[in-house]
Amino acid sequence: MLDKLELPERHYLNNGHGLKSWLLTKDHKRIAIMYLISISAMFMLGGFFAAGVRLELMTPRGDLFLADTYNKFFTMHGIVMVFFFLIPSTPAVLGNFLLPLMIGAKDLAFPRLNLLSLYLFWIGIVFFFYALFSGGIDTGWTFYTPFSAAVSNTNVVPVALGVFIAGFSSILTGLNFIVTIHRMRAPGLTWFRLPLFVWAHYATSLIQVLGTPVIAITIVMLFTERAFGFGIFDPTRGGDPVLFQHLFWFYSHPAVYLMILPAMGVISEVLSTFSRKTIFGYSFVAFSSLAIAVFGFIVWAHHLFVAGISTYSAMVFSFLSFSVAIPSAVKMFNWTATLYKGTISFEAPMLYVYGFFGLFLVGGLTGLFLATLGIDVHVHDTYFVVAHFHYVMVGGAIMGYLGGLHFWWPKITGRMYSEFLSRISAIMVFVGFNLTFFPQFILGYMGMPRRYHAYPDEFQVLNVMSSGGSVVLGIGYLLPVIYFLWSLKHGAVAGPNPWVASGLEWQTASPPPTENFVETPHVHGEPYEYTPHVAREANLV
Repeated sequence: MLDKLELPERHYLNNGHGLKSWLLTKDHKRIAIMYLISISAMFMLGGFFAAGVRLELMTPRGDLFLADTYNKFFTMHGIVMVFFFLIPSTPAVLGNFLLPLMIGAKDLAFPRLNLLSLYLFWIGIVFFFYALFSGGIDTGWTFYTPFSAAVSNTNVVPVALGVFIAGFSSILTGLNFIVTIHRMRAPGLTWFRLPLFVWAHYATSLIQVLGTPVIAITIVMLFTERAFGFGIFDPTRGGDPVLFQHLFWFYSHPAVYLMILPAMGVISEVLSTFSRKTIFGYSFVAFSSLAIAVFGFIVWAHHLFVAGISTYSAMVFSFLSFSVAIPSAVKMFNWTATLYKGTISFEAPMLYVYGFFGLFLVGGLTGLFLATLGIDVHVHDTYFVVAHFHYVMVGGAIMGYLGGLHFWWPKITGRMYSEFLSRISAIMVFVGFNLTFFPQFILGYMGMPRRYHAYPDEFQVLNVMSSGGSVVLGIGYLLPVIYFLWSLKHGAVAGPNPWVASGLEWQTASPPPTENFVETPHVHGEPYEYTPHVAREANLV
């Protein structure tokens, strides 16, 4: 009886059955679910390759894989995680599902383009799997030339095409979000009444639309050089390999913020709910998202400090790289100020927020080390860079993604999950992550290069610690799969607003009806603000 009372008669999950109703759907919520399944599968595949890398590094000798096989493992780990998980994760899953709900719209502006973006993502995955099962690729996820252009005899072209096609998926998603935010907001929902999650995705969409074509063009040039022998990047043919690095990082450094900005939007929503306060300095946090997107396009050359660029260029890009820390610091300070005198609770989504704070702070501060010319020369291409990258991308982006998935899971499915297991999972992810990657800072500073499958004996203890931590981290990542699937059948019915959260998405049923709202909402006041009414409902006053 409770199920019948709480769950609507018709909602997006039961409005049509069979594979055809899903594959041909134009409902943004169903498309988000298919993205969730797809990227979860790719995350597991990337984790498999990471496990192979950590197993090899348990001992100083290369006794598990040949050097070529090890090169393929870390390459495929990086390509899967960056292009087929991290970049699409939060925008394609949570953004797709929530953005229309948050602005009071019935769907995204272009539902057919949304479905096309999913198909393009799948086609990109198909090309990757073709390369995987026909020998793999060994260039590193950055495809650095001239190795990828002329020397490597592995499947560079199929993987590059897969990334190229998946890039168009990203462009279509960003375009859809921009138009939707501009044109489909509910009456009364002005720009400065938008949830910060929407601001973060707007900034992310600008990067997707403006930056992704650059990597697409770069991959086309790489393909033509490899297929037809043109001299673009290969110096033996009159090309310039540093040109490839400029083009690649002009996209790929903004892509770092493409991964982290949506997670920051999640943090703002979850933090506000579980501290029962409006985010401190709303407008500063909103504009800091746009500032991060803008700064992201002018700092790419700090990846080239040892590649032969001029000293003066390096000094300018060093200064600019320091400046990008300012809008990130604005967010951290404002989030911390929000906690002050808040009524804080410690549900699993909030634990992921705290984990994000700790890991992103370390990742951001060590980024300043790499922006410093003298230190970067010392630690370039060592495990220090690997640790920094993972603290930002895995520690920041994935902690935000998992926090958002736990926060909105009751809205997505209409069911609650095990609070006990979810808290255990959040703690294991945080502890396992630090055990895995903090030793790599020390290894890198001691001089251990990345991408080597053998190393001196004195590095073994720290590598064993890192590999052991990866086991804890892996278990922490697997636990949500178990209790999320369990919740689909056995979880308690969530109701429309189990967290007593603010925002339009919590004012419709869980799971939402296909049309999202029975009537178009009209916004009065601040939809993201904690009013006395919300406080009384949460038994806070």
